[in-house]
Amino acid sequence: MAETVFTAIDHVQLAMPPGEEDKARGFYCNQLGMSEIPKPAALADRGGCWFVSGTVQIHLGVEGNFRAAKKAHPALRCGDYGSLITGLRQAGVLVQDVDDIPGVRRCHIQDPFGNRIELIDSPSKEKV
Repeated sequence: MAETVFTAIDHVQLAMPPGEEDKARGFYCNQLGMSEIPKPAALADRGGCWFVSGTVQIHLGVEGNFRAAKKAHPALRCGDYGSLITGLRQAGVLVQDVDDIPGVRRCHIQDPFGNRIELIDSPSKEKV
């Protein structure tokens, strides 16, 4: 079997409870600065929302017996980590700084449904 080479993650899907699309839009668009993209017509009736920022996509799918992802999570590298974190804190989002990897500035937040999201500062060009 030939070696498979992955070049990128197309998207990450998180779950959300039914009927909470407006709450998802408020967080992912207004707090994280992502843009909503339309779901394909064949999937639109299932509910949920899709969001994009640059090449990063997060899809939120409706799950009837919803349970938040507390350990599994997307890790998003941020272009302006400091401003994003400041804005999140000002909006009342709990930001938990994590310092267990030397030289990596990162934190954990939760979306409005309790799903864990890791935010990671992009290294400056001088450090590369």
